[in-house]
Amino acid sequence: MEFRKHLLLISSLCILFAVSQARGEDMGVIVGTVTLDERGDPIQHATVTISKLGRNVQTGPDGTYKLDRVPPGVYDVMAHMHPLADSHKTVQVTAGSQIVLDFHLDLAVVHENITVTASGHEQTEMEAFQPVTTLELLDLAPKAAASLGDVLENETGIAKRSYGPGTSRPVVRGFDGDRVQILQDGLPTGTLSSQSGDHGEPVNINTVERVEVVRGPGTLLYGTNALGGVVNVISGHHEIHQHAHEGIRGFLSGTGGTNNAMGGGSGGFEYGVGKWLFSLSGGGLRTGDYHTPEGRVLNSETEVKDAAGGAAHYSERGFFQAGYGIYEGRYGVPFNPNQLGGEEGPVDLKWRRQNVRLAGGLRNLRSAIESFTLNLNYSDWNHKEMVQEVVGTEFFNRQFVYRGVFEQKHQGRFSGSFGFSGSRRSYKIKGSEQLTPPVTQDSFAGFGLEEISVERLRFQFGGRVETNRFHPDGLQSRSFTGFSGSAGVNMPLWRDGAFVASYSHSYRSPAIEELYNYGPHHGNLAFEVGNPNLTRERGEGIDLSVKHHGARIRGETGVFYYKLKDYVYLAPTGEYKEGLTVAEYRQADSRYMGAEARLDVNLHPNLWLNLGFDSVDAQLSASKIPLPRIPPVRGRIGFDANYKGFSFRPELLLTNAQQQVYFNETRTAGFAALNLGGSYTRATKHLIHVFSVNVFNASDRLYRNHSSLIKDYAPEIGRGVRFNYTMRFF
Repeated sequence: MEFRKHLLLISSLCILFAVSQARGEDMGVIVGTVTLDERGDPIQHATVTISKLGRNVQTGPDGTYKLDRVPPGVYDVMAHMHPLADSHKTVQVTAGSQIVLDFHLDLAVVHENITVTASGHEQTEMEAFQPVTTLELLDLAPKAAASLGDVLENETGIAKRSYGPGTSRPVVRGFDGDRVQILQDGLPTGTLSSQSGDHGEPVNINTVERVEVVRGPGTLLYGTNALGGVVNVISGHHEIHQHAHEGIRGFLSGTGGTNNAMGGGSGGFEYGVGKWLFSLSGGGLRTGDYHTPEGRVLNSETEVKDAAGGAAHYSERGFFQAGYGIYEGRYGVPFNPNQLGGEEGPVDLKWRRQNVRLAGGLRNLRSAIESFTLNLNYSDWNHKEMVQEVVGTEFFNRQFVYRGVFEQKHQGRFSGSFGFSGSRRSYKIKGSEQLTPPVTQDSFAGFGLEEISVERLRFQFGGRVETNRFHPDGLQSRSFTGFSGSAGVNMPLWRDGAFVASYSHSYRSPAIEELYNYGPHHGNLAFEVGNPNLTRERGEGIDLSVKHHGARIRGETGVFYYKLKDYVYLAPTGEYKEGLTVAEYRQADSRYMGAEARLDVNLHPNLWLNLGFDSVDAQLSASKIPLPRIPPVRGRIGFDANYKGFSFRPELLLTNAQQQVYFNETRTAGFAALNLGGSYTRATKHLIHVFSVNVFNASDRLYRNHSSLIKDYAPEIGRGVRFNYTMRFF
């Protein structure tokens, strides 16, 4: 096939470039010890990072670390272990030198978050060119839920689309569906949550190491359907830090709650011996029907369970990883009790996902290329829509994905990476709601990202060319090829502050459902009519932001504007068929604009003020008609009072009324919801214990999520209490 020829050509060029010899230079070494500040005990498995080089290492049992082969230069070195505070030191490395840097960590409320998703390697949020939200394991534990949208819904710039608690999916800056890419460890999950309102993005958050959200176009690194943003679920510590470690590290977690009878538990570990590392994790979570101030929401129960394991071998010059995971569960689709009528009964979705992953790479190459990494992943998704235990419709989605990345050796002012990626997808529906014929989709892309440092300025440039081909049984095949590119600048304004500006040009090929759907689609409340003649979407975007990450004040504020040409949307025709509104996929120009802000202020050594704000306005450009289910203006006011491991976190969430609505869309009223959180954290030499209690919607406020497809008859959850205990050992 043609895309295989492209793969062979790009791979050959990359290998030729990799073996070309670069100018050698003497290196330096950084060594030191990381200790627990309160007792001076050495901390094992803390991470020490030079983000400018994309280099990190973990401390050993005695708390010591060693970063060798460091090129001469000035670097910011950071020691980090959540929930302990991060510690930064600046060092100048000269040829042949050995620098000693010791770090002391203590419990802290506000941390310097690390991201790997924004650029493909570890860096701080301050260094990133795009706005990033990062939640680590101990941040995630109190947010236990069965689907990803519920976990992230109150983060800055992130809302949730839902058809009930089992179906929620993140909405990033107002973008939903195929315009937000959901990843697991940097590769697509293979679910079908983008295609329908009643298809969820299931997750057992208690077995996840961390979640990162890149707000704004991620098309450069992750493909055409990351036009609105990227959500990356990172399953294990070894997925970020690819090196062996002696001994064992892991976690245990338990969750319970009122209102919806929540209960669950999970655990996992990594065991290192010599150059080998073995990992195993698993758990489960169940909830019953949830209650609102108006009463119980019928058929809103959820269940998710998972198990995953892997083995890896690491050496100085390379590594190899293999892993397998199985995830399964079931959730109900809430129904309107006043319109159940002649239907046979409520619908449940029973789902199952399996994935096999292989990864390998070469590193410390003696050339212009520092390392090469290749990831392969096969996912098999199946879900059954069931009425009284009888399967009505069954969905199959099998996908093979590959991704190869070459990291350049840091050379003076220049650093970066380039690579290739592709996939083959087989999609099929059987049963009463067969909206599309079987479809095979192939994709292939080549991409590159380069960073240039000039004095105090950092510039970033990148580009991606991607081809997508759709081959439906019995219908017209389509092929789309397009270019995405970006340019950005990160400019220091003052100590700990910077201005970041970026421009992006993005391309998106239409999705399968937009091209080929035809028939009743209850999950989107429409009789959908696809259009096989759709053209590609093209976007132009600008992001401007100011960041400050100091000891007493940490925050970020910014604005964005996106202009989308030939935007694909679902337009009602005014006709009805099989009891549903007939809606056609059409194209027209549109624009998205908005603002986001987050500010943490240290009012007292033991008291932080936390503020947040986000706003999105989106409409069709010519007609000025608002686009559907756009989140309203939101604000957040909270405090975090802490003393010797105890923390109390009251938070008030403020949401404005949404009056700008699409055809036949219901307006939603504004509301204020009060959440109360408390926790106790105890850190010792090899253990961290966290006990937390969270009272959500403490005032039992009746409110509706504007991005919910069933907001007319299913308000959001009422008052409840959630308990969680998490232990991390290392």
